[in-house]
Amino acid sequence: MKRVVFFILIAIILASAAVVLLWPKFNQGQSIVAPFFNSKERIATQNEKEEQPVEPVFKNLGPAPEFAGITKWFNTEPIRMADLAGKVVLIDFWTYSCINCINSFPHLNKWYQEYKDQGFAIVGVHTPEFAFEKVTNNVEAALKRYKINYPIAQDNNYKTWSAYNNQFWPARYLIDKKGDIVYTHFGEGSYEITEKAIRKVMGLEGEFQPPTPETPSQAGTPTTYLGSIRWNNFGGSETPSSNEQIYAFPKNLAKNRFALEGKWKIEQEAAVHTQGFGRIRINFNAAKVFMVAESTEANTIKIYVDGKLQKGVTIINSDLYPLYESSAPANHTMEVEFPKGGVSVFSFTFN
Repeated sequence: MKRVVFFILIAIILASAAVVLLWPKFNQGQSIVAPFFNSKERIATQNEKEEQPVEPVFKNLGPAPEFAGITKWFNTEPIRMADLAGKVVLIDFWTYSCINCINSFPHLNKWYQEYKDQGFAIVGVHTPEFAFEKVTNNVEAALKRYKINYPIAQDNNYKTWSAYNNQFWPARYLIDKKGDIVYTHFGEGSYEITEKAIRKVMGLEGEFQPPTPETPSQAGTPTTYLGSIRWNNFGGSETPSSNEQIYAFPKNLAKNRFALEGKWKIEQEAAVHTQGFGRIRINFNAAKVFMVAESTEANTIKIYVDGKLQKGVTIINSDLYPLYESSAPANHTMEVEFPKGGVSVFSFTFN
């Protein structure tokens, strides 16, 4: 018995020594591998700790890259950077089904009209997120819908996007009269700061009428993609497949998750409702909900939020469709009913 106790004591002593020796390395590893949280939470955490700038922050990033691989120009003849020499230029990367890009258009249109005769130019670079955004007629229709008159380059093959090493929709690069990128802004918002940057680089002094302060999105639900290449936030029990299969709603659907019902197949960019009656259920926290979708023929869908029927929406063109709007973000459950097949659903976005 004494021998057993002796060996137990030895084992305890050795284990304690190992913990003492290895603890610094273990603790170092913990400091590197932070607990998981999504990007929206990360931004919120930073915003709580850091004051946002009220003046533009300038940094010379070198000469602006040349426009490359442009498949079509709108509102202009083809442009080279040399054609813009001596002007202050704002390059705006966008795509027409992006709600953040759409929200930016009134500000871009205002800047273009106000400063174009004072040595200022905007060039929009339309780089598609989805394959249907490569269709020239779709882009042209968007330009008319949002009354965009400044030059637009159709960058279907991501050549100009890659030249700028860009990663975001929308993204703005301000170029000075010498052709150097001196200011950038990624995402929606900060319109007053961006206009201050434009005026500063143009050498304009004095006060100006600032834009109406924007209300930042308080949505608690991230963009949800239904195509297999970016499939996320699925709350059903099925394994997505490119073959048609029957889906059913789960008994309980977690927050910020979606589920399918009926016959669907999951293609690379979209979930396709193939035939018969189908539904999508999604739990979300937001004030506004949008769906990117297309249909082979006109398809009028029904929308219920917390069981209450909303205004119907007819899907036909490849576009962004508003589904729901309220005065403030809150937790809701939405069901979207498809009376027949032929609708492809690419994503849900929230504001």
